[in-house]
Amino acid sequence: MATASLRYEGRPYVGGEWIDAEGEIEVSDLAAGDGAVFARFDATDEAQAEAALDAAKRAQAAMRETTIPERVGWLEAIADGLLDRREEIAESIVREAGKPISSARSEVDNGIERFRRAVGEARSLDGEYLQGTTSGHEDWQAVVKDEPVGTVLSIAPYNYPLMTTTLHVAPALAAGNCVILKPASATPVAGSILTEVIADTDVPDGAFNFVPGHGSEIGDLLSGSDLVDAIVMTGSSGAGKHVARESGMVNLLMELGGNAPAVVFPDADLDDAASACAKGSLKYAGQRCSAVSRVLAHEGIHDDLVERIEGEMDDWPVGDLFDEDTALGPLISADQADWVEELIDDAVERGADLVRGGERDGQVIEPTLLANVPRDARIVHEEQFGPVVAVTTVSGAEDAVSLANESDLALDGSVFTADHDRAMSVAERIEAGAVVINGAPSHGLGDVPFGGNKDSGIGREGIGYSIERFLRKKSIVL
Repeated sequence: MATASLRYEGRPYVGGEWIDAEGEIEVSDLAAGDGAVFARFDATDEAQAEAALDAAKRAQAAMRETTIPERVGWLEAIADGLLDRREEIAESIVREAGKPISSARSEVDNGIERFRRAVGEARSLDGEYLQGTTSGHEDWQAVVKDEPVGTVLSIAPYNYPLMTTTLHVAPALAAGNCVILKPASATPVAGSILTEVIADTDVPDGAFNFVPGHGSEIGDLLSGSDLVDAIVMTGSSGAGKHVARESGMVNLLMELGGNAPAVVFPDADLDDAASACAKGSLKYAGQRCSAVSRVLAHEGIHDDLVERIEGEMDDWPVGDLFDEDTALGPLISADQADWVEELIDDAVERGADLVRGGERDGQVIEPTLLANVPRDARIVHEEQFGPVVAVTTVSGAEDAVSLANESDLALDGSVFTADHDRAMSVAERIEAGAVVINGAPSHGLGDVPFGGNKDSGIGREGIGYSIERFLRKKSIVL
């Protein structure tokens, strides 16, 4: 494998020190292509993962004693440190994740803002004072304090290597917890730079640990450890179920797979709907849990909507990832490209019309539009994680809700209509954690709670909502 483009070397960070490890992780340079290597990491082994668990356990007492102003100082310093390295982090995301530069910069800005918003949430942790109100306890007084749960294990995904990681880390630190960050093996560089920034603050030694490594080697050890008190994970439903089986009695906060339906009715603004469906399906080449995975178009406007979506796809060019005009890049791996190609072929074999795209060049799948997709096509029921707009027909609201709810995944959804009552009725009946009316699913900064039902997760994320998950109540009664 070529090594000329090697730009970054990383190691685990345990107990306040950067340590060497025997194993190795190679990170592909998706911007350079041709098998080039962007980064090499020492891969954490079992003994070092155990050391990280022990370090976090030892640091818990010091973290419990920290004050809100101290934690606010950390969060502000981390946000400033990320801002200072904005371009470096953006470049790393382009290369390790295959994300266009404009999208990568947006991700860094989002991550910085999440630390800043955690400052406000941390300052609101003011506890409660209660008085007894039941017979026999009239003279009771109680102070109800928020205290950290202990150690939070963060299992981060490849598709948003900084933004999602910050949604795990910022709330955990704001709540006064120790953190063990396990990045995705495909995209550990952004998390490593975040670790460098945190290491430059006065967060106690052992309170933050970074353990790049292969999930097959250290995943079960970390998620099954009695020294972990909470696990926050973003990833596939299969991986999430496995972690949940291993974890035992811990707080779980998991955002997992999605198969978001976008239901489009005849009275919708079809230009807006087409634009939103294209963006929802194609952004970051569809490698998002909140991506629009299937467009459920009313049979009366199917052809019209497909034509408009095809027109919108001109705005999603593939090209040089460092070109500001590039909108799409490669998929994260050849295996992922194989999977998306398989779903496209299955749909066409079952009778779907290939309106546009469908070609592949290495890990790049052309933006693809499928029309009249039959309901038995796998792409209607399985998470695709690829740049495909798959349009099928429904006869009305009841049919749309029924088809939307057939999936085992229930993270997001969209409804496009000018009828307020119908919009609310359909949104309430779609079995998803969040439904956007007249827009594509988007989780933003975490202002509103988000997470999935069924196999799409456990709990709800968001800056304040995640902080609540990483705290426990202690009542001191007088």
